[in-house]
Amino acid sequence: MVSPFFIRTFAVYYVHKSRQIMGKIIALANQKGGVGKTTTTINLAASLATLEKNVLVIDADPQANASSGLGVNIQEVECSLYECIINKTDVRDAIYTTDIERLDIIPSHIDLVGAEIEMLGMPDRERVISNMLQPIVKDYDYILIDCSPSLGLITVNALTAANSIMIPVQCEYFALEGITKLLNTIKIVKKRLNPKLEIEGFLLTMYDSRLRLANQIYDEVKRHFQELVFKTVIQRNVKLSESPSHGLPVILYDAESAGAKNHLALAKELISKNEK
Repeated sequence: MVSPFFIRTFAVYYVHKSRQIMGKIIALANQKGGVGKTTTTINLAASLATLEKNVLVIDADPQANASSGLGVNIQEVECSLYECIINKTDVRDAIYTTDIERLDIIPSHIDLVGAEIEMLGMPDRERVISNMLQPIVKDYDYILIDCSPSLGLITVNALTAANSIMIPVQCEYFALEGITKLLNTIKIVKKRLNPKLEIEGFLLTMYDSRLRLANQIYDEVKRHFQELVFKTVIQRNVKLSESPSHGLPVILYDAESAGAKNHLALAKELISKNEK
């Protein structure tokens, strides 16, 4: 369980400061699996692009679900994040377009599983992704990094490269399990590697207002993290679950679904927060 004192101290120290950042890099991370990181990445990116923002998704998870969820055929990818990290391939060679105008992706590959071991001997190994992105960061309004459910070297790279971190939290039992470890990791990265790292916000996912437990989790997260919690909540939605199997974000699969509307609202909230 998260210490209330730790949360209060953390919330005050890391509160997001609204300001416009061109080429803002946001890492979506939570070492607890199944909380909706990839679903959020895909659909937030698509919604931002629909709102005429130039968006790049970086799939930093070896499972490559964000890549396939945006219509990339993993078997046909010749240059992925792995090649950029390990072989120092030009990042522009790894950028693929999607079915949504203004939305690009750097796909992942199963080879990324071994990348952390291969990176151990690299100089400045925590800044590989940060250095990789420098030539293209100004080409996009938002760069979203879909992190794997771990706190390994690739995730540390993502946090070192990022301006902020978005933390999806599912409205289920043990929702806050492991959050302390993640917050400690963020604290270490901020102190040693990236002093500008902020919390973009905690995003409540898989919310079902009919369930008392979901409402209890919602209240608990709001009580702990206060203004760091997004006003937008992502509801449980069948269309949202179905769309990745078609290689489409939900806004293309069913624009009238609750999942599409929730993520569009999240995109608008994010833009409002960052572009005042």
